[in-house]
Amino acid sequence: MAGHNLKGKRIAFLCTDGVERTELVTPRDAVEAAGADTDLISITTGSLQSWNHDEKADLIQIDRAVFDVSAENYDGLVLPGGLLNPDTLRQNEMAVDFVRDFFKQGKPVAAICHGPWTLVEADVLEGRTVTSWPSLKTDIQNAGGTWVDRDVVVDQGLVTSRKPADLTAFCDKAVEEFAEGRHAEQHA
Repeated sequence: MAGHNLKGKRIAFLCTDGVERTELVTPRDAVEAAGADTDLISITTGSLQSWNHDEKADLIQIDRAVFDVSAENYDGLVLPGGLLNPDTLRQNEMAVDFVRDFFKQGKPVAAICHGPWTLVEADVLEGRTVTSWPSLKTDIQNAGGTWVDRDVVVDQGLVTSRKPADLTAFCDKAVEEFAEGRHAEQHA
């Protein structure tokens, strides 16, 4: 992350109940340490229940509801994982539209673990190379993406990783892509 300054950038973190705590907190800390402002966006208001694998963790305060924001107001998007979180998000039309709009605007997006499920639903993986938690492999391939088993994959502004053990590589590449800004090859 050395040398990547995100001062003046605003990064959205989209998640809901069931988010894997470390997949939210660690990337948020990384982008804030690089100088960015962040907003935790969800499909509700108030707070959300984070998890540490299969046990409840902290309640985390939501900054904004997805129905009150626009991708136009952000420079990048992070989609943390956790099994319940992306499964709920991909069933929410406003959340899916919010994700798709980042791709339409060519803005960088970073998704880890089960986070790419929302990308599948947003129909933005055609021709893209990504990684994820292994159980998403077939969903990604059915959505037209190429799934690979690597700690981090970067494909024209889209950063993906498999699991919490990959967070260092994920955060480094996410910050790098956010610093680069828009990518003409990022598309919906």
